[in-house]
Amino acid sequence: MIPLVLVHGFMGGSRQWEGQVAALSGAVDVVAVDLPGFGANSDLRAPDNIEAFARWVVEDLSARGVERFHLLGHSMGGMVAQEIAAMYSDRVERLVLYATGATGVLPGRFETIQASKSRARAEGARTTARRIAATWFLDRELAAGFEDCAAIAERSSMQAIFAGLDAMQAWDGVDNLQTISAKTLVVWGDQDRTYPWRQTERLWTSIEQCSLAVIPQCAHAVHLENPYVFNALLRDFVSAEQREELRLPEVS
Repeated sequence: MIPLVLVHGFMGGSRQWEGQVAALSGAVDVVAVDLPGFGANSDLRAPDNIEAFARWVVEDLSARGVERFHLLGHSMGGMVAQEIAAMYSDRVERLVLYATGATGVLPGRFETIQASKSRARAEGARTTARRIAATWFLDRELAAGFEDCAAIAERSSMQAIFAGLDAMQAWDGVDNLQTISAKTLVVWGDQDRTYPWRQTERLWTSIEQCSLAVIPQCAHAVHLENPYVFNALLRDFVSAEQREELRLPEVS
């Protein structure tokens, strides 16, 4: 069975996917990574470019014996996933780009990356973690998943925060989009404060084999705000590959 690899975003971690690991058990093996500088790997130094994050993920998967995989990237992790799909196309079976876009500079983001840098420098890591985590949810700090996400985000060091912001600010994946050969699903919450529709639309219209799922009344954390729909989408998308493999040839 081809595993599904989950790559979290800026100030995220593998723990945020516990609901998906449980819900998809039996349908697909799930591998949730922690990017260097974040989550369980907060002791590692974070690189300052998306390409280096992508190489790190693939090397980590190789060390686990995972050679071919379905791949999901969330937010900054979606940038990493796009790089992996372009650089290691022979290893990616199916691709899910979730709450992400093809450029790191995001017009319409809840604040500019430069503003995030300035506020992080002034407020410190913990305040930054809780403030950023709140933007993920339609109900902000009142959302059921906020405290867990904030706790994960709080593990990020200042080095990782600035490295991640620098990596996003410098990245542009537009030229990669037409080279992505994997069947792709784009998932977007229609109230996302980080990625406006035009970023999502560009992914959907530029990748050759691409489907789109828009989830209403969700912000940047659809997998926590509407896990039933999100998990069903993932299960159906990765299971479709297995159904295609099992499909018998027609008899004339």
